Amino acid sequence: MNKDARIDIELTRYAADFIIKSKPEDLPFEVVENGRKSILDGFGLAVSGSVAKSGELVRQHLSDLGLADGAATVIGAGRKVAPRFAAFANGVGIHADDYDDTQLAVAKDRVYGLLTHPTAPALPAAFAVAESKKSNGLAMMHAYHLGVELECKIAEAINPRHYQTGFHATATCGTYAAAAAASKLLGFDIDTTLRALSIAGSQSAGLRENFGTMTKPFHAGRSSESGVAAAQFASYGWTATSRILEAPRGFFSAAGGGFDMNAIHGKLGAPWTFADPGVSIKPHPSGSLTHPGMTEMLRLITEHDITPELVKHVRVGTNSNMPNALIHHRPKDELQAKFSMEFCMAILLLERRAGLAEFTDEVVLRPDVKAMIEKIDFVVDDEAEAAGYHLMTTIIDIELTDGRKISGRADFGKGSPAFPMSYDEVAGKFRENCEFAGMSRDRADEIVDLVRELENLSSLDRLSELLISIR
Repeated sequence: MNKDARIDIELTRYAADFIIKSKPEDLPFEVVENGRKSILDGFGLAVSGSVAKSGELVRQHLSDLGLADGAATVIGAGRKVAPRFAAFANGVGIHADDYDDTQLAVAKDRVYGLLTHPTAPALPAAFAVAESKKSNGLAMMHAYHLGVELECKIAEAINPRHYQTGFHATATCGTYAAAAAASKLLGFDIDTTLRALSIAGSQSAGLRENFGTMTKPFHAGRSSESGVAAAQFASYGWTATSRILEAPRGFFSAAGGGFDMNAIHGKLGAPWTFADPGVSIKPHPSGSLTHPGMTEMLRLITEHDITPELVKHVRVGTNSNMPNALIHHRPKDELQAKFSMEFCMAILLLERRAGLAEFTDEVVLRPDVKAMIEKIDFVVDDEAEAAGYHLMTTIIDIELTDGRKISGRADFGKGSPAFPMSYDEVAGKFRENCEFAGMSRDRADEIVDLVRELENLSSLDRLSELLISIR
């Protein structure tokens, strides 16, 4: 444990105190507006995720459990169940296509874009518990923000070893997000909140070896469910330690070998993560590390009118940490393609777009896609390495058959705080996802309008009615 990770500071109590004392009016305007975009994005992804194969299997699982009707909506499934199971189903849905928002790192030893997907665990828990408690839109929004804030600060603080050696931070840190959101909505006092966080800590799990499979979105769903279950058990009087984060046998030590106290103590809401460094929203359904390169590749294709038959060779260079996540160089299905820099570049060169319709097994296995992938080399680049792991520096060199050589570099992708999407742009993505799932435009438009005014909603009933079914 490093010298700043002192256990004489009651870090878990500090987190619990932040949760119970925070008020909606503490949220700055910028934070509310940025969070609104991620909330809309999350709901849209739960809709499109409901028609994924994983969504079908989740519904089968819920049926096999023999669950009675409950108070919380399973988005796109036409039913309501107990909050913990709705949180699971909707968390899987949001992360099913790896199209959800991503936390940005602050410290240079943190891998940019590889901390958490903050909304996938936080929103399903906040929505499910808010529905069950008949909370208004403002209470749900506030609880969501508390969950995201704790999740992101924990992810920023833990030693980078946590991610680098195999833990999936969305799964591990996301459990605290869900517990925090649920605890706030359930009106817990300090001791009950402490126990909820500590119960959540003992359920914190998820391994990166499962990237490129259905188990990656399972992580997001399970972390959301686990946080809600932790809060429920805390409400019963279930006992747990009061220092799950900072103790020598607690989360930071066991899962990361230490942490940076300065990255979390005194930092909750100061500043809020949605204000600084911000949260990135994805324009493409692939791993966030592909996005700077995809943004730059699309710019180069458009600017230089690059057509598929002109492509002779492409070199894509990044820092050495990025290939640790983008592990599928010759993808065999849509899930692997999400973690394939080669596929992401190839599909843009062929189609000039990369949305849900392009990330399918059928497209991945097309002969022209495979042939284009063979022309692409994904390598570690010295310039990108020198830029630091806190950036996603991607350097592209394209050699064309007509003799032209075209190059570009990007440190950030579209949707990042440096190149943000507006609410209307996110609404466009939301509508595309809803259309992909078969939802009517009128229904999607009404959801867009409701989320635009979320903090003013006296009830979540209409939002629930619109999200429970695709049609």
